[in-house]
Amino acid sequence: MKLIGMLDSPFVRRVAISAKLLDLPFEHESISVFRHVEQFRRVNPVVKAPTLVTDGGATLIDSSLIVDYLDHLAAPERRLLPDAVDARLRALVPIGFALAAAEKTVQVVYEQALRPTDRQHEPWIERVLGQLEGAYGALEPLVAAANGWFGGARLLQSDVTVAVAWRFTQFMAAGYPVLARIDPARYPALAAHSARAEALPAFVETPLA
Repeated sequence: MKLIGMLDSPFVRRVAISAKLLDLPFEHESISVFRHVEQFRRVNPVVKAPTLVTDGGATLIDSSLIVDYLDHLAAPERRLLPDAVDARLRALVPIGFALAAAEKTVQVVYEQALRPTDRQHEPWIERVLGQLEGAYGALEPLVAAANGWFGGARLLQSDVTVAVAWRFTQFMAAGYPVLARIDPARYPALAAHSARAEALPAFVETPLA
């Protein structure tokens, strides 16, 4: 399998870490959707990261679809999402909020990095920041209540996605001070959860930058 995309994307990084936790071999091609548009288009005409090219030659896009596919390549006991309906729902709830946080962080970065200052719409930025705060505000008590990994003794996809999203937002805050509103002091459970996850080999071997 080939995973296409840069690890500075939380969605690409989420897939790469998941594959490592599942012990699934893959080749990573670090191709940028901005700097290598034509090269990326030859793999995926939509130019969307992450893109997974399977051993059979199928092209799969969207991180959630990809991690679902990877999960089903692994033995049931190793999967990162539970099969039981109730347990699966408990895992999906934080995943949804974490993906929203990652998406809203990307929106803030794109607004400030790609749009001239005099064309940036402050009410829109405030709206997105409010959504970002809402996502992390919803996640903080969920992470605190888990009191460890969401899966108990082992990581689930919810742990991976929450940790990756939090790390991405904090990393981007260094270059985009408006994101400093997501202060770790306001979200101690999230900060501790991310730090614990980032110390694991699959995360260390898959650095954001």
